[in-house]
Amino acid sequence: LFYLSNIKPKKSPPKALQMSAQFSLFLFWVLFCFVFRRHLEKKYDKACEFCKKHKTRIHMYTLVSVTAYLAVVIAACSLNFQRALPLFIITVLAIFFICWDFLIAKYEDRIAAFFCPGERCLEKQWFWLKWVLYAALIIAIICWLIFDTAKQGSRQLISFGGLVLYVLLMFIFSKYPNRVAWRPVFSGIGMQFILGLLILRTEVGFAVFNWLGVQIQTFLEYSDTGAKFVFGEKYMNHFFAFKVLPIVVFFSTVMSMLYHIGFMQWLIGKVGWIMEIFMGTTPVESLVAAGNIFVGQTESPLLVRPYLPYVTRSELHAVMTAGFSTIAGSVLGAYISFGVSASHLLTASVMSAPASLATSKLFWPETEKPRLTLRGGLQMAKGESKNLLEAASQGASTSILLVANIVVNLISFLALLAFLDSALSWVGNLFDYPQLNFENICAYVFMPFSFMMGVDWEDSFIVGGLLGYKTFFNEFVAYERLSKLIHNRKKGGSMYIDGVKQYMTVSNIFYSTD
Repeated sequence: LFYLSNIKPKKSPPKALQMSAQFSLFLFWVLFCFVFRRHLEKKYDKACEFCKKHKTRIHMYTLVSVTAYLAVVIAACSLNFQRALPLFIITVLAIFFICWDFLIAKYEDRIAAFFCPGERCLEKQWFWLKWVLYAALIIAIICWLIFDTAKQGSRQLISFGGLVLYVLLMFIFSKYPNRVAWRPVFSGIGMQFILGLLILRTEVGFAVFNWLGVQIQTFLEYSDTGAKFVFGEKYMNHFFAFKVLPIVVFFSTVMSMLYHIGFMQWLIGKVGWIMEIFMGTTPVESLVAAGNIFVGQTESPLLVRPYLPYVTRSELHAVMTAGFSTIAGSVLGAYISFGVSASHLLTASVMSAPASLATSKLFWPETEKPRLTLRGGLQMAKGESKNLLEAASQGASTSILLVANIVVNLISFLALLAFLDSALSWVGNLFDYPQLNFENICAYVFMPFSFMMGVDWEDSFIVGGLLGYKTFFNEFVAYERLSKLIHNRKKGGSMYIDGVKQYMTVSNIFYSTD
């Protein structure tokens, strides 16, 4: 008894007594587990019997609950539709996808059989039909360029020429240029074009993404409550440490909770399925590319972790390319807090997912036979947390490493950048050019690339410098520089002299519009 109660006796009990106590405790634990397991089995059987017995009543309660919810939605919309518009949209989307999943799960074979004759006919006529489609596509592109140039100006031709130039460069430096499959390349560029057209050129698309951006900004501001409690009322005095980094922690927590309940897997599966159908990419690379829209480069491959040992080199290259091309959800909030438009960041991340697959398949074409081609047999990995609170705690704990990486990288890279700028300025001073620094060098190197991307000529020098920071240093450094430019332009301060717009780098080198 002394041994089991952890009370230190005056005299140590004999070794045999200790062993017998340990053995008795082990037997008690085995008996407890056996009884508890039997108890759970009985409870589970009773629950199953209860559900079977009251199946009709449960269905009736579910129907009543759904009807009550719909009544609440209708009442809210009738009182003030503008105020209840988000609830209405969420409800409509939920009903649509529930019906979609139900039909696919129950009638997938019938749907496939219904479209099977059309698929066979398309395969038979594909030899001549593809040339008709190619000709129609070329005519459509020419007509678009003519009408859009007449309306928007010659800048659109520069962007189109830049797109052709980038595709040509990637084709020249491709691993296997004679093995390129052009369907995913053209499909990825086409999906990017359609997304950009819907989001940036239509009022509805622009309003939707602008509304999403505002909602994300509002949602991220809730992290201020925790930051204020931990760091005090004057936490804004240390903007980056106490304002930006808590957003990373908060967003990581929320994403972990959504991943636990299965919402992220469901959403990523839908987006990945769309890309797989339209682009002809494999399930693994499609899911990872879709996942990178919402999660980071480290987390998205974990969605298909059991299948990673079986991917081909081309699929692995696509996984890595997709990770580098999009913005991780955990740091998206940090970039928004810098002052960068949330709708622009969200648009860029969504459009980059299909473009990353197109780039990857052009740079490293598929030369092997993928083992995983059946979409129905691919299951995404689930979270390891046992409940929602544990998922939230794990998400917050996981962000510690991310926050630490951000902090140490910024300290080291900014210090290294200051030293490099000082050394370059000293070298430039020898030739009466003390303005020489790393940003100027990158600006001159990347200025043609930024101009071919569609940036105005007067802004291409600035964007070239930012591209250099992002390429050679750290994207956080580039966004920190970009935030300064955004704030200066909003204030209308040193960016304007006598009402004339000025163009400058962060190092205060001015370039007048004259």
